Amino acid sequence: MSTVIDNPAAHRFELPIEGSDGEIAAAYYRVEDGRLILTHTDVPYRFTGQGVGSRLARGVFDTIRARGDKVVLRCSFMGAYYARHPQYSDIVVG
Repeated sequence: MSTVIDNPAAHRFELPIEGSDGEIAAAYYRVEDGRLILTHTDVPYRFTGQGVGSRLARGVFDTIRARGDKVVLRCSFMGAYYARHPQYSDIVVG
């Protein structure tokens, strides 16, 4: 399984998709007042419904937690993931 990578130059977390030609799933963010604002999640269409977005979300939340950061959810996908995984309430704000 691939690991989520923070690409701050592109303002996104990336999950390389195994078995593809270098495609990635990505969670885009901006930084405001020391918090990460998750704004949009993108999974290539041909990989939807295969758990790629959930693996990306779990990796993003785990990375944010490991760094001691806080996150604001402005992305509907990440908000829905969080609703199903309230164990991340220690890092989700506003």
